[in-house]
Amino acid sequence: MSDHFAEGTLVGVLTTQPIDRVLDYKAPEGGCWLGAYVEVPLGPRKVIGVVWGPGKGDYDLSKIRSVIRVLDAPPMREEMREFLTKASEYTLTPMSSMLRLGLRAPGLGDPPSMRHVYRRGAVDPDRMTDARKRVLDTLADYGSLAFTLKELAEASDVTSSVVKGLVKLGAVVEEASPRDLPFPHLDPERPGKALSEDQSHALEALRGGIAEQDYGTTLLKGVTGSGKTEVYLEAVAEVLRQGRQALVLLPEIALTSEFLDRVEARFGARPAEWHSGITMTERRRTWKMVGQGAAQLVVGARSALFLPYRNLGLIVVDEEHDTSYKQEDGVLYNARDMAVLRASLVGAQVILASATPSLESWTNAEAGKYQRVTLNARFGASQMPEMRPIDMRSEKLESGRWISPTLRKAVEARIEAGEQSLLFINRRGYAPITLCRACGNQIGCDHCDARMVEHRFLKRLMCHQCGETKPMPTVCPSCGAEDRLSAVGPGVERLAEEAVALFPDARVAVLSSDLYGSARALKAQIEAIAAGEADIVIGTQLVAKGHNFPLLTLVGVIDADLGLQGSDLRAAERTFQLMRQVAGRAGRAEKPGVALLQTHQPEHPVMRAIVSGDEEAFWAAEAQEREAAGVPPFGRMAGIVLSSPNVQEVFDIAGDMARNAAPLMHIGAELYGPAPAPIARIRGRHRVRLLVKARKGAPIQRALAAWVGQFKFPNTLRVAIDIDPQSFY
Repeated sequence: MSDHFAEGTLVGVLTTQPIDRVLDYKAPEGGCWLGAYVEVPLGPRKVIGVVWGPGKGDYDLSKIRSVIRVLDAPPMREEMREFLTKASEYTLTPMSSMLRLGLRAPGLGDPPSMRHVYRRGAVDPDRMTDARKRVLDTLADYGSLAFTLKELAEASDVTSSVVKGLVKLGAVVEEASPRDLPFPHLDPERPGKALSEDQSHALEALRGGIAEQDYGTTLLKGVTGSGKTEVYLEAVAEVLRQGRQALVLLPEIALTSEFLDRVEARFGARPAEWHSGITMTERRRTWKMVGQGAAQLVVGARSALFLPYRNLGLIVVDEEHDTSYKQEDGVLYNARDMAVLRASLVGAQVILASATPSLESWTNAEAGKYQRVTLNARFGASQMPEMRPIDMRSEKLESGRWISPTLRKAVEARIEAGEQSLLFINRRGYAPITLCRACGNQIGCDHCDARMVEHRFLKRLMCHQCGETKPMPTVCPSCGAEDRLSAVGPGVERLAEEAVALFPDARVAVLSSDLYGSARALKAQIEAIAAGEADIVIGTQLVAKGHNFPLLTLVGVIDADLGLQGSDLRAAERTFQLMRQVAGRAGRAEKPGVALLQTHQPEHPVMRAIVSGDEEAFWAAEAQEREAAGVPPFGRMAGIVLSSPNVQEVFDIAGDMARNAAPLMHIGAELYGPAPAPIARIRGRHRVRLLVKARKGAPIQRALAAWVGQFKFPNTLRVAIDIDPQSFY
């Protein structure tokens, strides 16, 4: 089959619209190519699509319309079309939704004309208004990224005349810029940091696969602070020398800024970025330059996997165990698994970097599917912290207090020595529930079955499920009693109050993603803590992710048992990972660190493994338990969540599905449910869950498609199928 379609020939176009089939169109004047990005008419609208192959011709030829035009972008490569197809088959996602992931750049059809962009100028306005301050704060938040007039006005919530006024004053600079410039050249020959012997051995092992320019996955395991980043940046340099592209995935936007500084120090320029914190202008530029090969390195969030790389040679998944790599709404996919799929189709290498790998990756390395490279020592003088449990059963704590006397003494000793302590709690907000002491009512969200969490700094209640907020009430919404509402259980804000009361002379800083309106404010707080501007840091999961605090020598975990509660099959693994990651924040410089874990279950196998540091024993025991139960990674699982505003409808349909599950039985699968999902209502929709479990080699996707395909669902009902679910809510 020729890749070129002459004018008038029938072509099949896949669009991003929710019509799960390829539509026939006539090729435009001058023809078009397989993979071309095109604009086509669909009803009264014009939509973007991709030429997916020849047309079928099974439609009235006189009614077939023509492609309007071919967009100015290199055609989608065959390997990308294959990646989207395989990802669709694996996740049971409609192809139109997969294509939407591959086209998440605005203005692709715009002509390549000159435009004006706006950046921060050198002077400050003589008179500062709220509106002007918002514009300047927005420019500061986004660093060197360029804005169009419309983008800057919208991001700052001002009219365009405010921006124009700042241009006249010189506080904002207006520049004529050709659209979508290539990214500056990254120089792999610039000298990198001197590597330790351990790091050099690891790099040699990675170089072999890169030199072959073939597919391979390596688990790069190293204790926190062992210098994994330096090793994989040198692997990036090897790929750049070959003229190929590299992608580094990070789990958290808050980490991007620090990482970009390290890339710039190593290669002399900043790479392309792809995450929710960049402007739409930069998003389109990155998408186009990646496709043209004019972006050598992309640093981004999980959706950066769907960019149109021209010659991808390496994907690094940093902190590969992190749960944020699993997309939990829309297209349900795991970026770690999709990275491996994408690399296998283009002959690229994958590096999965982590101090505490996921059990899936550990098992693949044990089975020889992945190469395993281990960094055993911390880089430089720093040592892994000593880990000790605090048995809370023998601690005498006042009611409403969470810092034990033992932990308090340890913090006081650090303050005396001029060192920092981190008090870690696995909950955001002030307290997990607010209840009425008069009637016992817990304040819940109006749209979900989740409890609302008090955020005292914001003076509001927030639902961590749907994001709904409301002012903190003074009377109970259930019984009307005044002044009887009480916060129960600790959150970061409440713990900060307790720390201030216990250590009145100490400087206390809170590090939680909820408390900062912008990435810049969060980055400033992280830098201030690293510079020693706090004695005690109160933090949530955010602190477990890659930050380096040189003065930190004590980590106190307030609620080490929290993750062990509930029925999640990954509860033990997640607790183990989180505790090890948090403890790894201590003793990063010359001073040895100590990690103290407050626990009511010091004899629990997970607690014993954390304290002893015998990671291999923990993974082996956890693998044995999962294998015996036939659950991932030794079996297949899929979660099916039905949701509807009508509770009776959703239960009736779920029951009907359970009674007609012959396609699942054919592959020997087990079906559990239907049952209300653990959070049975989100955003006003009632949720019912079914769980399918099958043996490892079973064709679960085919069986699920045949099973679900039997039913005609009403428009009000949504069906979400989650292959390899990570969470069970």
